[in-house]
Amino acid sequence: MPQETTVATDPKDWVRILAAYRDPDPLRSTYELLVSVIPFLGLWAVAWWAVSISGWLALTIAVLNAGFLVRLFMIQHDCGHGGYFRSRTLADWAGRAIGVLTLTPYDVWRRTHAIHHSSAGNLDQRGVGDIHTMTVREYRALSPLGRFGYRLYRNPITLFVIGPIYIFLFQNRLPVGLMRGGAQYWVSAMGTNIALAAILTAIIYFGGLKVIALVFLPTVLVAASAGVWLFFVQHQFEETHWEMGDEWQLHDAALHGSSHYVLPPVLRWFTGNIGIHHVHHLYSRIPFYRLPEVLRDHSALATANRLTLRESLSCARLHLWDETGRRLLSFAEARKLP
Repeated sequence: MPQETTVATDPKDWVRILAAYRDPDPLRSTYELLVSVIPFLGLWAVAWWAVSISGWLALTIAVLNAGFLVRLFMIQHDCGHGGYFRSRTLADWAGRAIGVLTLTPYDVWRRTHAIHHSSAGNLDQRGVGDIHTMTVREYRALSPLGRFGYRLYRNPITLFVIGPIYIFLFQNRLPVGLMRGGAQYWVSAMGTNIALAAILTAIIYFGGLKVIALVFLPTVLVAASAGVWLFFVQHQFEETHWEMGDEWQLHDAALHGSSHYVLPPVLRWFTGNIGIHHVHHLYSRIPFYRLPEVLRDHSALATANRLTLRESLSCARLHLWDETGRRLLSFAEARKLP
């Protein structure tokens, strides 16, 4: 039953309030995993079978199956935060297994994602696990070639097509960002690579390159693009929150710098409620299936930072942080500033 609690006046107070939602239900966690992985593997098998009938049919099934791969990534994400199973060991091994399907070395990603959570919105700590964002002043200080490079990077084709291909097919093959972080990260990357190589070898041996081209790659790359888009809109909206290091505060950035992406029910299911991102950043150990409970019980969070699917499309034209106006701007808007 809904129960409105006292509204937190300080973002730090939400940590105490939200702690009530952090405990996972082992049966619910197992159920959510099964209803994600079984359909994913089943559709993979059907798409493989369809290759011999119609390439377009196989491709269509593979693209639809990308939704289940996104959901599996969200479960891997929760495992990385230690909030999916009561046993951290079980969560880690579940995350590692899913990481083979998502082409993402679990231990490497878990560490870089933790850095993202500890520095999101901090202008002095950009560069790991985030979408590179420059301030208007920084952009104006660039050379013409530097400006061209940044414009090229922020182009939607680069961000949501080329970028996902590079990240999931190439960057994830090495522990980028943690090359000198220790053997654990190399074991994670190389172990994922070996398991992935074994799977791909079996697919090619039994199904040929057509299965790779019509099933494997479309599923992975559509899911990758969707995942990057979700990550983008979670922090790249007009009234997001950025501060210099001496002014930055973790919980302010979590509450005000993360969107509440209001998606239709079907998309909420496939994305594992990750759109409730401001709550996730305030208390990352809350299992994804309990995030709606938070909004049900706390209207202040339910109405904060709301961003609809239609509104989110305009976020793709935002490129630069205006430190004076405290909002993200397009290149055209930035040119009009004094």
